[in-house]
Amino acid sequence: MNNSKPMKNLVLKGGRIFDPQVNLDQKADILIKNGHIQEIGQINNSEKDIKTIDCTDKVIIPGLMDMHVHFREPGREDKETIVSGSAAAMAGGFTTVCCMPNTQPPIDNTGQIEFINERAEGLLVDVHPIGAATKEQKGEQLTEMGDMLRAGAVAFSDDGVPLKDSGILRRALEYLGMFGKPLIDHCEDLELSEGGVMNEGITSTELGMRGIPSISEEIHVARDIMTAKYVKGKLHFAHVSTKGSVQLIREAKKQGVQITAETCPHYFVLNDEAVRSFDTNTKMKPPLRTEEDREAILKGLKDGTIDVIATDHAPHTVVEKDVEYDAAAFGIVGLETAVGLVVTHLLHQNVITLQDFVEKMAVNPRRILGLNAIKIETKASANLSILDLKSAWIVDKTKFLSQSQNTPFHGWELAGYSFGVYNNGQIFLNKGLDNQ
Repeated sequence: MNNSKPMKNLVLKGGRIFDPQVNLDQKADILIKNGHIQEIGQINNSEKDIKTIDCTDKVIIPGLMDMHVHFREPGREDKETIVSGSAAAMAGGFTTVCCMPNTQPPIDNTGQIEFINERAEGLLVDVHPIGAATKEQKGEQLTEMGDMLRAGAVAFSDDGVPLKDSGILRRALEYLGMFGKPLIDHCEDLELSEGGVMNEGITSTELGMRGIPSISEEIHVARDIMTAKYVKGKLHFAHVSTKGSVQLIREAKKQGVQITAETCPHYFVLNDEAVRSFDTNTKMKPPLRTEEDREAILKGLKDGTIDVIATDHAPHTVVEKDVEYDAAAFGIVGLETAVGLVVTHLLHQNVITLQDFVEKMAVNPRRILGLNAIKIETKASANLSILDLKSAWIVDKTKFLSQSQNTPFHGWELAGYSFGVYNNGQIFLNKGLDNQ
């Protein structure tokens, strides 16, 4: 496994430095000393102990953040650990991630929050735990959110399990309102989706597979919006997948409801036709939807209805995926393909601009969670992603740094990848891509 290297002093030479937060867009060098940006401009490095990295034709932006990953530790270290998941994040161009609480046992107390923080100590990637909203994710009793926030939790969610009880939802929003933190909800009506393995529609009918209807998501989205509006709470929607959800969120935002939303690359790249391959790596929850839904997701990204692009990185073992479709686990890995998919299918298709890219993958996640903004300016701590937005490469799951390889994008040609990342006085540069 490739590892990051300590490097407190270096020069990033000749890159396009882009940070819309400080109106910065110029070709220049960045001098980093003691892990902080000392100078931005034309730098002639003559110091032997300062390494120069050629960033010609690369774009240097604030470090990318994925606010929705599953690292499986504690309990399922055979799928992913905090160390291996962070390695996958580095390879994918991310310097910050937020890990969801559906581990075994769930992250539902201060001890578990402290465990995550200890495991992540000293890594290049900042790992922020998201605490469970209810004890054991059973949806019956709220966790000690205040204590968990003080221990380092950045938000709360029962992701993987929807908050079924509207009373619990209301109390969670009211309680978190005192701290200015969001509740993140996985929207799914389990009575409607029970037994389903793919989107309910023409394709599921033709394949003879049990379907998950779009309304199973949309009913919960509508309920959540109404509740957030009533209590004036902050709510974030995880992995939005349907046209109806996008429209509900769009209209609620116009009314001033304090909601934000994310989607994932697979929802704007694939549709339910991909399931005809019977590749279990096309099985996720929410499921791949129709082409009409996919186009609505694209529109939501373009007009700002959807604030964040996250991966919902969900590693599984071969044993859990290499089975019949009905029995396969839901979910795919996403950290190492996200940048390529976003660049190829959004940036190069003029769905979003480079500014949108930075906002949805670096700025907005931190803003939503109340974390300090990462800016490229002198005296700031250097937290940077270095991207190649042009070069083509082939996705090869056997080269993933994640412990799992469950991706539907193996063999795809993508344009754009992470050249490297810098954070916490450490650097990681990608090696082994076909074009290097």
